[in-house]
Amino acid sequence: MNRHELRVIAMESLYQHLLLNKDIRQCVFENMKGCNEIDGYLYSLTIGTIENKDIYVKKINDLLRSDWSFDRLSLLEQAILLMSFQEILANDAPKAVVINEAITLSKKYCDDNSYKLINGVLDRL
Repeated sequence: MNRHELRVIAMESLYQHLLLNKDIRQCVFENMKGCNEIDGYLYSLTIGTIENKDIYVKKINDLLRSDWSFDRLSLLEQAILLMSFQEILANDAPKAVVINEAITLSKKYCDDNSYKLINGVLDRL
């Protein structure tokens, strides 16, 4: 699988975790569709993200406008932002690549203008 496909699986897994409060490992294995091994990159994007979730939520709240909070964002927006923070801060992925991927995912899976908010938050990171 390429990194874009791994990001989609990670986003879906994080979304399920946030929505259903399910164990992140179980979400990942369900989304892997029959594969028993988790790629190291996918592991970092999912399990690593949840391990650092509280830190990332605080950082996201600091970057949002004063009249917004992380909890007001849709669960898909939350999943994309959390995953993006993990990629930039922990995986040392190039910021421009991460922002581009986050925008691509938000345009496909979120509301029409979500990509603007995600771009703004990630750009200020």
